Amino acid sequence: MKPKNENIEIRKAVESDFEQIIELFKEFAAFERLPHKMYNSLERLRSEKEFFNCFIAVSEENIIVGYVTHFFCYYTWTGKSMYMDDLYVSLDYRGLGIGTRLINRVINYAKETGCHKLRWQVSKWNTPAIKFYEQLGAEIDSVEQNCDLYFD
Repeated sequence: MKPKNENIEIRKAVESDFEQIIELFKEFAAFERLPHKMYNSLERLRSEKEFFNCFIAVSEENIIVGYVTHFFCYYTWTGKSMYMDDLYVSLDYRGLGIGTRLINRVINYAKETGCHKLRWQVSKWNTPAIKFYEQLGAEIDSVEQNCDLYFD
């Protein structure tokens, strides 16, 4: 039986959450059909924690069931903005409004900190996510494509 949405706490991630978060990163990479691109590790996350910004969804049993990562950036056309890198909810916890609560937490944080825009990406094949984002009022364009240059 699934828990109720109100039994899920949304809070800022702390270092003691990192082990569970890394496991969710791996789960998300598999969901995206890109497990071979999951280079991050618990050791790396710990050593780079000053760059890590994340809100998590935590069950009553203290299990992290979802997360949203984000960071500040500056866009030449817009100014101070926030980039939402990943929004992920474990399969067993979908349909409870957890994703909505996580993205709303990032939206509110972006507004509270004076951002003019929140940007993120969605995979073209992920139609449920596209519909979800469109319902929020997001503009989804097909103009820009990712350009990744890896150093590992």
